[in-house]
Amino acid sequence: MPATRTLRKIRPIQLIAVIFFTVSGGPYGLESLLTYAGQHAALLILLVTPLLWDVPAIFTVLELNSMMPITGGYYKWVKHALGTRWGFYEGWWTWLYTFVDLAIYPGLFVLYASYFYPPLMDYRIPICLCVVWASAGLNILGIVPVGKTSLFLGAAVITPFIILFVLFFYHHTGSINIPSPSLKGIPFPSMGMALYTVMWNCLGWDNVTTYAEEVEKPVRSYLISVFSAFVLVIVLYFLVILVSQQSGISAADLQTKGFPAVGELLSGKWLGGLLAFAGMASSLGIYAAVLLSVSRVPKVMADDDLLPKVLNKQHARFQTPYISIIVCSLIVSLMILWPFADLLIIDVTVYGAGLSLEYIALIKLRITAPDMPRPFKIPLGVTGLCVMVLLPVTVYFVALAGAFSSAGNAVWAAVFAIAVLSSAELIWQLIIWKKPYHKNSV
Repeated sequence: MPATRTLRKIRPIQLIAVIFFTVSGGPYGLESLLTYAGQHAALLILLVTPLLWDVPAIFTVLELNSMMPITGGYYKWVKHALGTRWGFYEGWWTWLYTFVDLAIYPGLFVLYASYFYPPLMDYRIPICLCVVWASAGLNILGIVPVGKTSLFLGAAVITPFIILFVLFFYHHTGSINIPSPSLKGIPFPSMGMALYTVMWNCLGWDNVTTYAEEVEKPVRSYLISVFSAFVLVIVLYFLVILVSQQSGISAADLQTKGFPAVGELLSGKWLGGLLAFAGMASSLGIYAAVLLSVSRVPKVMADDDLLPKVLNKQHARFQTPYISIIVCSLIVSLMILWPFADLLIIDVTVYGAGLSLEYIALIKLRITAPDMPRPFKIPLGVTGLCVMVLLPVTVYFVALAGAFSSAGNAVWAAVFAIAVLSSAELIWQLIIWKKPYHKNSV
């Protein structure tokens, strides 16, 4: 009988790179912020939103992951705290939102590749499919190759922006005039889209826990890696929007031409090319990292008999859920035609609903299992946790209300997101109809 292969585990420095790509991958996607928020509100929204939206999520993820650092992450937490039904909701919602999320990045890859050769846009679909299936192959090889690739791509993303910042501050003469922060005059639908833009660029902290058993010393590694990634993301976002404002580029040009146009303004074509290449690296890195996280969720749901058993099949050599990876890639291959703005709204709306269940699980476990070991514990009581949770929930509903108040396609994207959320109950009813024993575990 052959010996069981030892599971290769990822190290903290690689984990930082994977987390960076899971939640950010660089500032690509922020280009429309100045259009929605204007010069006076862009930096204000960019700094305040992560404090209200991300910090509570990060603390929640760190506490729950320290209690249960297991494969399946958020799905297992919610199932343990709230029961099988809500665990299924959590897994189903996050699985669906990630399909939407993944569909964004191959298109961004083509957009930035077309900087070098514009006719590539005519071959958008086949190039997107190449990105999808190359990432599938990398993920089947395992978490260590994904971690090493993320480390390399992370350097390829961050280095051009460091060059951009250094050149800007080196050549800039005089004082830096930061527009006075104000929300005055911003239409409510634009406010909603500005929030969605920042929220989308800072989501996914819980996704990085689905492979916790594949991380060396998971509790300590996640604590260090998550906070390191958060600081890196916020500093990078702030500086790139500040430099974009100071460069004099119009909001319309930034939205349509992206950060390579800022590089061209400051130092010419060579820097624009570097930033376009970084955009390609960012898209590849995000896609591979997010696919890594989502492919573990259907595997553990299949283990619990909530999805077809074939999804939990492991590759004989690489010990990865290769059937789950292939199924995810097939679905994303069908979704790459959606427009970016609609995908963004659907993505954040569905993700936010799943995140709310994690907050409820956090509070429920504080009440029902106060003595359960928590190597990392948020220094708040139950009342304090409830107040903390109100912050991201308020941001979420303000953004959703802004989408519904819009006269454009944003309304239909929000309606579709609500329909996607409703599908969880329909699928759950089908499950307990075919497998009634699950009804007793609600």
